[in-house]
Amino acid sequence: MISLFVTFSDPAGQRSIDPDEVAAVAELVGSIPAMTEAMLFTRPESVDHPYKADGSGPAFALQLRFDDLFACEAAMDRGGVLASLVAGAGLSGLTGLDVTHQVMLTRAFPVDVAAHPNGPAISCSYLVHYPGPAEDMNAWHLHYLKYHPAIMRMFPNVRQIEIYTRIDWIDRLPSRRVEYMQRNKLVFDSPAALSRALSSDVIERMRADFVQFPPFSGGNKHFPMLTRVVQPREVVTRTAR
Repeated sequence: MISLFVTFSDPAGQRSIDPDEVAAVAELVGSIPAMTEAMLFTRPESVDHPYKADGSGPAFALQLRFDDLFACEAAMDRGGVLASLVAGAGLSGLTGLDVTHQVMLTRAFPVDVAAHPNGPAISCSYLVHYPGPAEDMNAWHLHYLKYHPAIMRMFPNVRQIEIYTRIDWIDRLPSRRVEYMQRNKLVFDSPAALSRALSSDVIERMRADFVQFPPFSGGNKHFPMLTRVVQPREVVTRTAR
């Protein structure tokens, strides 16, 4: 499975996206040809987590799923819905932001219970990225994919674990391409559930494995984001606010 990430960042860290504009983006995203699922990420007011020094996160972000790379590349052609979105789509909340995009391979890992107990209305994603590079990319991924997802699974009530790795792609989007060596996403029922999980002793196991990583540069960033899921051709409201 292929994931396209589009990130809208405010260098001043002040911009928030109005809920009406998020709904407008959801309508547009639902019409993208061959898109199988989309996640719309908005910044929560405040979430207690161990990496608050990483900043408040992007003002807005998208993750769009496609079954294959060719469908994703077709959706990124000039003049399509995505090209309009990354240019702001006439929405004041998206205009003037720093917009980046990256296409990646999706690697899903098992969790003990994937279903949200109260339905899908509330969710919070923990978005992590490693800009890189690693001295030896193969050694990096061999270690990370073998050990880190198994520790992530120990977090209380984690509902989804995905790790994304780089691929080559072509596009004609007007936004800026980035090539982070890796992204991760952990999904929890709510911001409070994320905070509880990250305050557990599992975080110490994560840190213990971190010091065993093969050499790399660029550090990493961690951002909690409220999540709305959009299905193709119809909009399903799943917003935590």
